[in-house]
Amino acid sequence: MTIMKKLLTTAIASAMMVGSAQADISDDTVKIGYLADMSGTYRDLAGPNGLKALEMAIADFGGKVNGAKIEVVSADDRNNPDSSSSTVRRWLENENVDLVAGMVASSVTIAVTKLLEENDGLGIVSGSAASSITNEHCTPNHIHYVYDTYPLANGTAKAVVQEGGKEWFILTADYAFGHALEGDVTRVVEENGGKVIKTARHPFPTSDFSSYILQAQSSGADVVALANAGSDTTNAITTAGEFGLTQSGQTLAALLLFLTDVHALGVNSAQGIQLTTGWYWNMNEEARKWADRFMDETGVRPTMVHAGIYSSTMQYLNAVKATGSDDTQTVRKQMMDTPINDMFATNGRIREDGRMVHDMYLAEVKTPEESENEWDLYKIVRTIPGDEAYRPLSESKCSLVSKN
Repeated sequence: MTIMKKLLTTAIASAMMVGSAQADISDDTVKIGYLADMSGTYRDLAGPNGLKALEMAIADFGGKVNGAKIEVVSADDRNNPDSSSSTVRRWLENENVDLVAGMVASSVTIAVTKLLEENDGLGIVSGSAASSITNEHCTPNHIHYVYDTYPLANGTAKAVVQEGGKEWFILTADYAFGHALEGDVTRVVEENGGKVIKTARHPFPTSDFSSYILQAQSSGADVVALANAGSDTTNAITTAGEFGLTQSGQTLAALLLFLTDVHALGVNSAQGIQLTTGWYWNMNEEARKWADRFMDETGVRPTMVHAGIYSSTMQYLNAVKATGSDDTQTVRKQMMDTPINDMFATNGRIREDGRMVHDMYLAEVKTPEESENEWDLYKIVRTIPGDEAYRPLSESKCSLVSKN
């Protein structure tokens, strides 16, 4: 009888714990809103396949967390801060969305994270690049996960200057991301003994880069750097090739180049370009296994953003599970307290400013002779340790950072 009582007591206690955990998950549902460019300039680097990566994470998690179902809604941000803000406001105020994921254009992200702070929602930024997102635009309501402009500059720009590229012309996308990348690159170039002799800014997006490439050629700069992304970058590289920019002795530096961009260009056009990335599908066995699954689902190899969306979604769901809550600050703290070790990062960590710090990689596009198949595109030149790659907290303008 005593044994039966103990068993019954244990069962009741377990049921109460599960009930309590579910009670702390609002509406008995964890709801994730995926916001990204689904049809424009940044479609390939995140887009519909980023949504697939998120759905893969939910499926691998089992579709539920502590008994509460996991739901997903999605929207095309159209790279427009105003329409994106309207979408997210509706999600937060009327549709009980707990987490906003994806987020690509930095102008969209900065607008959305302000809304998240106003409504005490949580966001995980995987596609945006501007380092200001966890610097002057930091909030206690978002995490910046995959990469930003600071390590892009520390990786690519530093390497090019050290190889003799002293005088720079920077062609910049005229919005928050481009401005941040231009600023970070200028700092790194000057710190390493180089000089930016001219900059030019193009509208976002742009299809005709002829006049800009002519400006770059006439500048006499050693290096023509592209502070843009997506189809803007591939269009600029294609135009540079047509105008014979590199044949005239100038170096072309793509400061943010994605796997899908290189695949679209082909190794004949992109060979030898150095770039900085936060992840590469063929970098180790664990990455390859996940990339094989992703390719089975989508028909393409994943970018670092796709991998980051999967990883960050798993980290978020594990934090909800561990705390039994979808409360923003409870979950964010749990994510900050938990090291990240998975197919995306080893010993990654989320700092108080919301920056997820992990190793970055300087890569070089393979030659046609080196490439074994259409997606065998990079060789890793060196690893940039996370603490070296990202902005040190001692230089941070984030209000969340302790100044002790």
